[in-house]
Amino acid sequence: MVRLTKKSKQSLKLNKIVKYLVLSDLVFYSGWGLISPIFAIFLLNSIVGGTAFVVGMAAGINLIFRSILRVPFGVMSDKSQKTAFHLMFWGLLIAAFVPLGYIYASLPMHIYLLQFILGASLAMSSGGWTALFSRHMDKGKESTEWGYDAVAVGLGPGIAGILGGAAVTYFGFQSVFVGVTLLGLIGVFMLLAIKKSILHGAGLIIRNKISAEAYELRRMKKARFA
Repeated sequence: MVRLTKKSKQSLKLNKIVKYLVLSDLVFYSGWGLISPIFAIFLLNSIVGGTAFVVGMAAGINLIFRSILRVPFGVMSDKSQKTAFHLMFWGLLIAAFVPLGYIYASLPMHIYLLQFILGASLAMSSGGWTALFSRHMDKGKESTEWGYDAVAVGLGPGIAGILGGAAVTYFGFQSVFVGVTLLGLIGVFMLLAIKKSILHGAGLIIRNKISAEAYELRRMKKARFA
């Protein structure tokens, strides 16, 4: 059995701001994980003219606009902590309401518009989130703390994805979309616990000087796509 030393246990602890950023990600993206396995089925069954082409367009619009707008929002987020927090908060809040739009959507154009809003709002939130996370990481624990967030946005949505199919089977699409919005709102409002610390500069130490857009560009260069 591996025993953690006192130093190892200390290295696993997160400061308040990083902890709430990770927990917010866990809750918010776990909600979206409920949609992942069933969204294509929803488009095919519930949207007039829903085809594989519509499914592909919906995914493409989201990812393309999320990618195009990501660096500009990163540049804006680097200007100040206040700007970064507001971009993160309002971006996530807008994205949290998108699933409610799916309930009322009936045509492919409705879905395309919602996917554009989703992509733009997530680009906004990611720019602010990355700036704040980068600035408040503890020196010498950068990989560990990025690792915590990787677990949060991978494990949570992964488990939620398993549950998503069952939820639709027993409760229907509308109930699942409402559930996604509720989880999203919980994730968003969790960030209010660190709003004062961020906006008033409490405990502000620039532990990692990698800016939001610089980190993102470096990450993209190192990425390997299957």
